[in-house]
Amino acid sequence: MVTENNGGSSYNPNFPLHLNIHPSTIPTAHSATFADAATLDAQFGCAAQEASILQYGIAGRVWEASYAMILYIQPPQNIEFDPPFINTDRTCTSTKYSMLELGSGTGLVASTLLKLLDPARDHIIVTDLPEVCPLLEANLRPVSLHADVSRSSAVTIMPLSWGNYYDVLNLPKLTSLTHIICSDLVYFPDLMGPLLRSLLHLSSPPFSTPSAAYAGQGNPTVIISYKLRSLVKETSFWSAFGLWFAFVPVVAREISENGEWTRFGSDSDDTTFIFVAHRRPESFDWNIPLLDEQLLAGTGAHGTDSPKGDDTFETLLFMALDQ
Repeated sequence: MVTENNGGSSYNPNFPLHLNIHPSTIPTAHSATFADAATLDAQFGCAAQEASILQYGIAGRVWEASYAMILYIQPPQNIEFDPPFINTDRTCTSTKYSMLELGSGTGLVASTLLKLLDPARDHIIVTDLPEVCPLLEANLRPVSLHADVSRSSAVTIMPLSWGNYYDVLNLPKLTSLTHIICSDLVYFPDLMGPLLRSLLHLSSPPFSTPSAAYAGQGNPTVIISYKLRSLVKETSFWSAFGLWFAFVPVVAREISENGEWTRFGSDSDDTTFIFVAHRRPESFDWNIPLLDEQLLAGTGAHGTDSPKGDDTFETLLFMALDQ
């Protein structure tokens, strides 16, 4: 989330005018994913969200697409995904995972990641607005310490306002960034330009290089869980995002003899996606425009100043509506 727009004025998007939101509840189909139901309810249940919403506004609620992300990170034994979130068989790979989550809010997704990662070699940077970081500290430190004291060193909580390059420069200097996690962040039009700008910051040097991107190495994987709420308001983000990032939807199937691949989220009551994306290598040669309005309009993409857009999202959406 962002606290500064291009004009330099300050505002808090977590408390928009006429804010009236209520806690979310864990979908029944997801309940088996959470082993420690008591801890989950105490930190992220309805009562905990109610208190957090009063103090932190929008950031205090667990938003619906976060539950889809959690299911993807920690799937039930009878479900497999393509592509998988990571290779969970750590005996077969020496990969060191260095992840960063944007707009972490309550920290529920990050708490799931902490249980999955190896604290001896992996690390996750959890970010949100400075005023939301105390909520993350309160919710994530008990999770990391409850499982293993060493897990506390596997997480760093940092302020990162979307679009603010100075916040990016203050992040811990990682040798590489393997994943950027975004759960239910595409909603306010005023935040879409800053969100895309931060994704470009985090997929540029020192986190990625053109040569590594062309070689398919060292290019952070961007994973976005998304619930469609307003097609009119949200399409502009995906139109601009697709110019800079190639992305595909995650598909899933039941592990059985007759299991068929379907788009993950296609059985949801709401239109929900999980997208896996990578920075387009040729985009490293393009100039990122200074104004968010220009960025969303496609200025700079393909090396030209003319407005343009990518139709990947619209194509995927029409396919989803036909299912």
